[in-house]
Amino acid sequence: MELFKRKGIFFIPVSIIGWLIFGAGIIYAIYLFIDIDSRSHSVSDTLMNWIFNCLIIGIVYSVIGAFTQEKQKRQN
Repeated sequence: MELFKRKGIFFIPVSIIGWLIFGAGIIYAIYLFIDIDSRSHSVSDTLMNWIFNCLIIGIVYSVIGAFTQEKQKRQN
């Protein structure tokens, strides 16, 4: 099943399920920001914890994209 297409180092959704995965990642990142901000004491504390979580979300998204990307056709 082809959910993503690779453009450089990014994975672009090409199906509805791919867009749902992308949207879920964005919504989860926003939720994490609000949750971390409600418990932190400073801006730097919020951003350090949120960026770390965004990196984890990005890694998971990239792994899903790598396993479900369109196969590139070899030109011989």
